Amino acid sequence: MGWMKDETGLDKCAANYVPLSPLSHLVRAADVFANHPAVVYGDHRVTYARYYARCTRLASALAGMGVASGDVVATILPNIPAQAEAHFGVPACGAVLNTINTRLDPDTVSYIFDHGGAVVVLVDTQFIPLVEAAIARMDGPHPQIIEVPDAAAGYPSTGRHPVYEDVLAGGDAGYVWQLPKDEWESLALNYTSGTTGRPKGVVYHHRGAYLMTMGTVISWRMVLHPVFMQIVPLFHCNGWNHAWLMPLIGGTLVCCRDITAAAIFDAIADEGVTHFGGAPIVLNMMVNAGPDERRDFSHMVEIFTAGAPPAPATLGKIEALGFNVTHVYGLTETYGHVTECIWREADWADLDKKALAAVKSRQGVAMPMMEHITVMDDTMVQVPRDAQTQGEIMIRGNSVMKGYLKNPSATEEAFKGGYFHSGDLAIQHPDGYIQIADRAKDIIISGGENISSVEVEGTLMGHDAVLLAAVVAKPDEKWGEVPCAFVELKPGVKVDEATLIAFARETLAGFKAPKKVVFQELPKTSTGKIQKFELRKLAATL
Repeated sequence: MGWMKDETGLDKCAANYVPLSPLSHLVRAADVFANHPAVVYGDHRVTYARYYARCTRLASALAGMGVASGDVVATILPNIPAQAEAHFGVPACGAVLNTINTRLDPDTVSYIFDHGGAVVVLVDTQFIPLVEAAIARMDGPHPQIIEVPDAAAGYPSTGRHPVYEDVLAGGDAGYVWQLPKDEWESLALNYTSGTTGRPKGVVYHHRGAYLMTMGTVISWRMVLHPVFMQIVPLFHCNGWNHAWLMPLIGGTLVCCRDITAAAIFDAIADEGVTHFGGAPIVLNMMVNAGPDERRDFSHMVEIFTAGAPPAPATLGKIEALGFNVTHVYGLTETYGHVTECIWREADWADLDKKALAAVKSRQGVAMPMMEHITVMDDTMVQVPRDAQTQGEIMIRGNSVMKGYLKNPSATEEAFKGGYFHSGDLAIQHPDGYIQIADRAKDIIISGGENISSVEVEGTLMGHDAVLLAAVVAKPDEKWGEVPCAFVELKPGVKVDEATLIAFARETLAGFKAPKKVVFQELPKTSTGKIQKFELRKLAATL
């Protein structure tokens, strides 16, 4: 199909075919936008020429340390310039970038180091104790630590490890980037939240990230030289690929280490921020900001929100402040957002504020770089578009992962039937817009972080006083959802709420620990299965 009868001499060659890679955006920007601001963070302000040079020195330095093509280089960094530079500098030497969640516990970080095989890790000084504790628990070879101090934020160097700026100084600004020979080569390794057992390693290819950057420009209605504030952690789907995107259109990346309403308003007013992404918790933060935190601005600010369905009331309130919000949806396995709630002028223009906010909270339709995203039943048949019938969101397109690292059975299962199975239950409206109805797994999404109820339950069950534990999502004004634990105690044993929460925090990352503990007999079916739907109803009233 599509081949002419005579294609003699019409072969691929260096002149007409180049593997797609987001790295090419910065190579071009270093020339086209050489003197335009590229990265801003406090006093750190670099042009595209300097940004490229710094990323080049990083690539050279890593190669000089013995990092070879296909090796994994990890980072445990907040949204600071070094994290953005790693997105280009690490793959520029042929290595694979593994950005690790800074909120994880040492045991999980240790597992990721071992499983991914990181040979080097860039670490913000704030997280040096976490990384040192994780390395001490490793079974395999230890990664070399490169420390990234941030003295202005209160984190000067410990003096125990090579320092990032010294490493860059030792790199060669003339180093030639190792661009991929095949766009299917691995670009990044990201780990899921581990909602069912250990986290799975999700592998991205260059092609998917490149097309993600192109599709986002279209969907976000971006023009030349946007000012983008990196609020989404760069360890979440590589910040939805936005760091790779900015050089494409000469955008300015404004790094944000600590996400506060004041910091966001200041950046909008002082730096002219035009775009940012964030979970609904960020929207809530902006809406509830006090007068001393807010700043006046005259331009419209575009927001992508994802991580959980935003409350219609929140959408209504934030748009009144001068923000235009687009709800998007995706997963770690899809490089971030792959659906968008596109504005439908003809159908929605006359809706009242409440109804409008409700339709804008839908997950929407496939973004331009994707192929088919829909809702199917268990037999892989399209469900009726009746806004009632539930099925699973199924995804097909170029911005879907290569698969799970060292886990072919999980990969095969995820891709069964020629689609990626999201695990999210949804309905589909007559216009094709998807809307999540429930989750196939008992996942709690708190501030954009996925929490396994099974993991929290298992931890609580480890306490000597606990007979049974069930954990569900409790609505929370700030975080969207927080874990709420319902606990049955052993006969004749007592323990209080504070003690159990403290016990959980000894093992779990802080955001995973329950924020509320209710002591009661758990509702069960005749077969002894705990009726979580009853507990969810109860949690909603607490």
